[in-house]
Amino acid sequence: MKILDGKKVRDILAEKIRTELQKIKAKPVLAIIQVGDDERSSVYVRQKRSFGEKLGFEVRHIKLDEHASELHLLLQIEKLNSDENINGIIVQLPLPKQINTLKVIETIDPKKDIDGLNSKNLRFLLENIPGGFMPATTKGVLSLLDFYKIPLAGKKVTVIGRSLLVGKPTALALMNRGATVTVCHSQTKHMKDEVRKADIVVVAAGRPKLITRNFVRKGQVVIDVGITKVGDGLLGDVDFKAVFPIVKAITPVPGGVGPMTVVSLFENLLISYKRQKGLE
Repeated sequence: MKILDGKKVRDILAEKIRTELQKIKAKPVLAIIQVGDDERSSVYVRQKRSFGEKLGFEVRHIKLDEHASELHLLLQIEKLNSDENINGIIVQLPLPKQINTLKVIETIDPKKDIDGLNSKNLRFLLENIPGGFMPATTKGVLSLLDFYKIPLAGKKVTVIGRSLLVGKPTALALMNRGATVTVCHSQTKHMKDEVRKADIVVVAAGRPKLITRNFVRKGQVVIDVGITKVGDGLLGDVDFKAVFPIVKAITPVPGGVGPMTVVSLFENLLISYKRQKGLE
């Protein structure tokens, strides 16, 4: 076990989803709202749409002008909330400056919030009770660790990054699974020591090659969530070439957590559909 192959696991999970959709003879509908023409956002939306449609979902892309008002966006969300044919809603982030992101996320019906960012869904995670949606990246990280039979209970985990999208929910989810979690960020002193103490390291800082060979030791599992476009290539937060020969297992970038995030999103959509139809 050296490379934690997110593409391989994604394909296995995708086949399970496909089989389940055929079994229940359903075509759940996802609505993705995008505001503006951010190139990276457009790529992500296309990837989600393509992947979802291949699985057997219907994906509707609702695109608003970059100058669209906050009110206009909120009205769009409310319309989707009340539409019984819509099973999941995603608002592609980031949003333009004129729009309050938190207000937008809170407007999404928690039962359709398959991104798991609404405060009601985060509360389920915080209290470790079933019924909510776990953020897709966090769910993807856990699914990857589970597939490769990497135990969490009793393990020391260091999470680098404290964002609401990845760092905080991932730390909570790992604690819920019995891990002892340390969260590091830009103001953490002696970060290198904290990372070296860990059995598992989850890096979600958004800083290319932040983690070098001096941060790691033998026997560790490294999960690299970061992905940054540098020139014509994509770099993770971990210096892969330097760290790979040392650690027990590591995710590549690309091909690690990214594919897991997308498949986890559609796992959430399937759950959302089944709950709405009384099948779960």
